Amino acid sequence: MNFELIDTHVHLNFDNFKGKLPEVRKRWQEAGIVHLIHSCVEPKEFPIIQAIADQIPEISLSVGLHPLDVEKWTDHTCEEILILAQSDHRVVALGEMGLDLYKGDNVKEQITILEAQLHIAKKLNLPVIIHCREGATLLRDLLKKFISTQGTLTGVMHCWGGNVEETQWFLDLGFYLSFSGVVTFKKAEQIQKSAMFVPSDRILVETDCPFLAPVPKRGKSNEPSYVRYVAEYVANLRQTSLENFAVQTTANACSLFPLKKDELRH
Repeated sequence: MNFELIDTHVHLNFDNFKGKLPEVRKRWQEAGIVHLIHSCVEPKEFPIIQAIADQIPEISLSVGLHPLDVEKWTDHTCEEILILAQSDHRVVALGEMGLDLYKGDNVKEQITILEAQLHIAKKLNLPVIIHCREGATLLRDLLKKFISTQGTLTGVMHCWGGNVEETQWFLDLGFYLSFSGVVTFKKAEQIQKSAMFVPSDRILVETDCPFLAPVPKRGKSNEPSYVRYVAEYVANLRQTSLENFAVQTTANACSLFPLKKDELRH
């Protein structure tokens, strides 16, 4: 294998992978995927994610609360996330967090838990994994205010679906943009334009598995090996080779997350 890829957003704890992880892992290793960032949608799933990483050393972790799970936020969740993040050296990010105004209308609550998690990330000097759906303008304003009052914040807009103008907003704030299988969909012209627009040192790839399998696997359960299809598609859009694109996105992931290139698993 003459290239290495990092899948920067997976959910291997979902039922789709129950009893199948050894074969799924073999496929991603054969496809050149050397590392994965396992996202977290609520703190209670963190022990399950840790158990997966105990068996698969090429997995790093995040911990956080998804905006569509705001009802699970309690007076103790903030402290819980902080403690969990500090308890495991494999935690390289906070999240996923953010705003989802497509499926959720509890905007005030979403903002409250997002800001609380941003403060934790700042305290721990960790990047954030941001979920944003139909909330780009509000999110830009919130992040802009946070950065102006609290200082620099790093992170990634995961499974990015915004247009070029919105892409520029988050580039200006210092964020990376990560593209999933959605970029390969026929009607995703807006996302494809954004994937061509992002500077080479700010672009990442992901599967967001088990969701959003890319063409030619669309309609199937997604898995980390399929991030190669995303990378191939975006590399072609950007008129570069898969090998060059893999080198760049792997370097970007190592820059954003506390990963050491020479320690990535082969």
